[in-house]
Amino acid sequence: MFDLKTVEDLSLLRESVAMECKLAQGQNGQGEIPKDFWSSYSAMANAHGGVVLLGVREKDGAFSMAGLSHAAKLRTDLFNNLNNPAKVSVNLLSDADVQELVVDDKTILAITIPQATRKQKPVFLHGQPLGNTYRRLNDGDRKCDDETVKRMLAEQMEDSRDARILDKFGMRDLDADSLRAYRNAFAVHRPGHPWLNADDDEFLRLIGGWREDRASGEVGLTAAGLLMFGQWTSITEAFGLYFLDYQERPADAQSQTRWLDRIVPDGAWSGNLYDFFRRVIRKLTEDLKVPFVLQGGERVDDTPVHQALREALVNTLIHADYTGRASVLVVKQPSGFVFRNPGMMRVPVAQALAGGASDCRNRTLHQMFLFINLGERAGSGLPKIRSGWEDMGNAVRLADSFEPFEQTTLEMNWGRGFSGVLTETPVKTPVKTPVKTPEQILEAMKSNAEITVQELAALLGKSESAIHRAIRKLRDAGQIERIGGDKGGHWEVRS
Repeated sequence: MFDLKTVEDLSLLRESVAMECKLAQGQNGQGEIPKDFWSSYSAMANAHGGVVLLGVREKDGAFSMAGLSHAAKLRTDLFNNLNNPAKVSVNLLSDADVQELVVDDKTILAITIPQATRKQKPVFLHGQPLGNTYRRLNDGDRKCDDETVKRMLAEQMEDSRDARILDKFGMRDLDADSLRAYRNAFAVHRPGHPWLNADDDEFLRLIGGWREDRASGEVGLTAAGLLMFGQWTSITEAFGLYFLDYQERPADAQSQTRWLDRIVPDGAWSGNLYDFFRRVIRKLTEDLKVPFVLQGGERVDDTPVHQALREALVNTLIHADYTGRASVLVVKQPSGFVFRNPGMMRVPVAQALAGGASDCRNRTLHQMFLFINLGERAGSGLPKIRSGWEDMGNAVRLADSFEPFEQTTLEMNWGRGFSGVLTETPVKTPVKTPVKTPEQILEAMKSNAEITVQELAALLGKSESAIHRAIRKLRDAGQIERIGGDKGGHWEVRS
């Protein structure tokens, strides 16, 4: 409910991205819905919502009461037009959203316009979305270009943007090493799973990377399959604006050195999402302090901060709109971390942070990460990030914006009271997962006898020192043996 009780309250108002005031007197002074109200209605509905006050005069940025002599008639006209498809595509308002307020003996209408849902967007005028769709930017209503409107229509129609079959793309467009690495991770996290016996083509189908459309009979590689395991050149054929960027920036923003480390698709690696995740997660967590925590008598090298960063990275990749103009950008800097993905939030920011509701843009990619124990079930990802980060005294900020391109940004900053050093006090906690690190290492070695310590650390989300300790225990127990040297050798697993 909009609260406005006195003229003094009115003097404090300013037109903004969420506030608009209109005189609404009409040609004869009896009052009417202004023609430009409808562009504001469309603009606010397609952005983050807002309030329009009718019966308020604006001059040089200051507001004064004009009042409406026939407020009830304007209210009736408003709802008649809202329910006319030739006027506007959808009515978002209920009676409670239109308030008659009396201030200084004058009546005005306060119209609260909610943000439209993904299924309701674009909210457009005159029966035609192209050329008649608006979006609120700063304190004005901006007409959307055709590209933006078409993206809204695609978001409306496609619950999952990554399930479509890509014409003339196939197994030759995939990076074999990426798929093999993913299969190794799958074997580690799901030992004994029946899909492990499938060949690559069948395995890809089982996880959603290859699909048959029963209605059309079309068969082929899905967008998810190409994005997750594809080669850079092939991915950019299908997604012309696709780009991934990791930057480690110095403390001094004015420094001549723009970044200390950077990962972008440069031809030296596949350029796909899975390899980007594997490379970047090591960079994000390599210098985090680790407490001395015991689970079941073994030291655990994972913390809520590690988990929050993993979840944030996965969250960025599965919610990205890979047709958008912004790039996927991950920044590591002394003040904290920034995760940006192209595309707006599909649910309001407050709802996403609270959890319990999710509308994932790329549901097949989400499931692929879940298969290897990365990411959270629908509606719990951002709450987990918050709990893991804020419980350590740090700050989380989530926002989406339309300028310069549609994008969503998650900022995770170190809090003032956080020293960067975690406790070294031993803590005993109950065992949470049935599969322990040595067992995971055995499964990984069975799948890939040439796997390195570095690869095991990345695969299991552990430090290299933890992997060395576990390998030493396995060797002492006679369960594994190293055949050959560090280079060119392999592991032999003994039953």
